[in-house]
Amino acid sequence: MTDPVSRDDIANAALRIKDHVRRTPVIESGAGTFGLAASLTLKLEELQHSGSFKARGAFNTLLSSDVPAAGVAAASGGNHGAAVAYAARALGYPADIFVPETSSPAKIARIRSYGATLHVGGARYADAAEACARHRETSGAMDIHAYDAPGTIAGQGTVALEWLEQSPDLDTVLIAVGGGGLISGCALWLADKVKVVAVEPEGSCALHAALDAGAPVDVPVESVAADSLGAKRCGDLVHRICASRVSESVLVGDDAILEAQARLWNEMQVAAEPGGATALAALVGGAYRPAPGERVGVLVCGGNVDPRTLARDEA
Repeated sequence: MTDPVSRDDIANAALRIKDHVRRTPVIESGAGTFGLAASLTLKLEELQHSGSFKARGAFNTLLSSDVPAAGVAAASGGNHGAAVAYAARALGYPADIFVPETSSPAKIARIRSYGATLHVGGARYADAAEACARHRETSGAMDIHAYDAPGTIAGQGTVALEWLEQSPDLDTVLIAVGGGGLISGCALWLADKVKVVAVEPEGSCALHAALDAGAPVDVPVESVAADSLGAKRCGDLVHRICASRVSESVLVGDDAILEAQARLWNEMQVAAEPGGATALAALVGGAYRPAPGERVGVLVCGGNVDPRTLARDEA
């Protein structure tokens, strides 16, 4: 079966968006950090425009599409909505963003700051997605899917292209998963060179369940990271890509996610939201144990968090 996205698509996306996104830094944690014997390579994508990697997919989609006069519409737990709002403002398009009531105040405030029309309603991402679909039907606005669309996947894959240029000696990367657009794009770029490990919360594990079942299935969504990793079902394109390219899928508990978030702040002064700290949680909590000498990279994928909450954790 032909892949819905190719490596050429990712390379072209990188050229298309290069003047609109940041080349985010890579840093070494240093041996002993996070209680781990070996140093980790951290890719700090939480420093991307709008606070997460999502800006890459949003810009790639907008720059490769004919956008109607009604503009764009997106359903989101928060980060995708912020990215679409940011990209739409930068390119001069109107945007309507639909988020559930569980979205964090920090993410809601960020979306509003970019001038999008914000619609808050429903208890879950699926409710926001339904409201967004109704809006598109009546308005003619263009959809930008959060994860299961070729333009989104190719844009997110530019994270891996950039990361491998910065850290060509990695053996393994750990990537947090919600709907799966990020890990799909990254796996397409990395899988023949680097082991790709998917990390999901125990209470929100759509990709893990799909890999077990052999197809996307509905899962419950109850996690401290649900506002960014809270997809009820991974995408069909996502599953097609990841089934053959993700080397391992591990689950982490909320306690490990919160510990990883606190340690990122206390030991590295890196402000990550729970979803952004989930990949590190696999190491902090022991769900993934590297082999001796294994060179491990961790993607810190989102930073839309109120810094005052991190300061309280430190106190």
